[in-house]
This record gives sequence, structure tokens and C-alpha cells, in this order.
Amino acid sequence: MIAAFNERMRARGYQILLSETGFDLGDEEAFIATHLSRRPDAVLLTGVHHSVQARRMLLAASVPVVEVWDISSTPIDICVGFSHVEAARAAADFAAKAGYRRAACLSAGDERARRRQQAFAEHFERSSGQPVVKAAFDAPATLANGRTGLSRLLQSGFSDGVVFCSSDLLAHGVLVEAHARGLAVPGDVAVIGFGDQDYAAAVEPALTTVRVDREALGAAAAETILSRFRGQQRVENVIDIGFDIIRRGSA
Repeated sequence: MIAAFNERMRARGYQILLSETGFDLGDEEAFIATHLSRRPDAVLLTGVHHSVQARRMLLAASVPVVEVWDISSTPIDICVGFSHVEAARAAADFAAKAGYRRAACLSAGDERARRRQQAFAEHFERSSGQPVVKAAFDAPATLANGRTGLSRLLQSGFSDGVVFCSSDLLAHGVLVEAHARGLAVPGDVAVIGFGDQDYAAAVEPALTTVRVDREALGAAAAETILSRFRGQQRVENVIDIGFDIIRRGSA
């Protein structure tokens, strides 16, 4: 996403100042203040949840502000992304239509991941009438947490169902742990990831996942900013690039 954004901005003579803050709103607020002190022409943010002071600073900056990787009815300026809730509901519909009667969710600790977990669980429970087992970590997604997560789910009594993971990385860990335990995928446990990372099609079995076109997202964010630079005022301030369910061997 960042590479696609950077490529288009550099082609128009702009340079990128990049800070990575994780999911800490306080760190984000501090870095926003630092970046604004450099008088940028525009600001790109990941996510739509920010501190009150961060929003105030950005609104007062009088520069284009684009929030990506999510959508909101009340963006600071413009948001380019997709609905995490709708993506998770689509994954739940896919699982139900594929015939799975039991499901579990495995989630990392960030707000968007938890939102996907909750939306999947609620939608699948309404469709199947069966409770969804949940396992969540307060930490970011790792392959090790995927392995640990499947272990927790199995210890809770979960079996013969589908595991919806908040990221492909967690899903990859689930595949590794299932293989280590001699479980058949998708026979004993099916797996759905999120993100369609580069390795998703190359693992064994290939990972069923929710694809978000990250390159298209970065390109759309760049073009939106460039159109503002050209003086073109967009009527549309919410750009939904959507998502796709990619069916492969794991579910």
C-alpha cells in the first residue's frame, strides 16, 4: 500500500516522511505534531480512530488529510478503505454456505482486528444458531500466536469447524499447529485468513482469505491527494475499495 502511494507521489515530485506508531494513539498524536511542524502538504494516516487532540491538530492544519484501511461516516477529511465489519460478515456467510456448522475466531489485539472478530461471531451465530468460540491476544499478530491460538481453541473443546483469523499471519500459525498435531485441513479444522498476503497462496494447503487490494488502496489515496493539489474538490469523501473472498484449499 505504502509502495503504491509513494510511487505515485514521487512521480509528481513529492517526498514521503514516514513514521510507524503501531496502535498507540498517544504515539500517533506525538508523531502527528512532529510531522505538522515540518509543514507537510498533506497527511496520510492508517485507521480512522485518533485522539481528540490529534483530530484537532489535523483539522487546524488546513491540508488534505486521508485516512486509509478503514471507512467512516465522519472522516477528518477523506477516507479510503473498506468496511471491516462487512468483510467479516462476508467471511461468515462464506463459512455458513460452505456447510460449516461450528466456528471459532482468533484475533490479534488491535481495534480493527477485534471489530472483525466480533462481526464474524455475531453474523455466524445468527446464521447457524451455534455459539462461536473466541480466542484473542492483546499483542500484534504473529505466527507463534496463531499456533498458540489453535491450541487454546482445541483445549476449549472446539473441533470439526472453521477458524476465522484476523490476519493471514495468525492463519498461517494455525496451519502450522494443525500440521504438527496431525490434523487434516480442511477436514478436521478449516482456516480462513484476512489480507491475502503474498505467501497466502503458497502455504499448504493454500489459504482461503479475505483479499484487500492494497496497491489499489495506496494508489487511490495518492490520487485523492493529488486531485486536491490540483484544486479539484471531491464531493465524495468516503471511498470504499471493497474486498473479495478468495477461496483456496484451507476452507
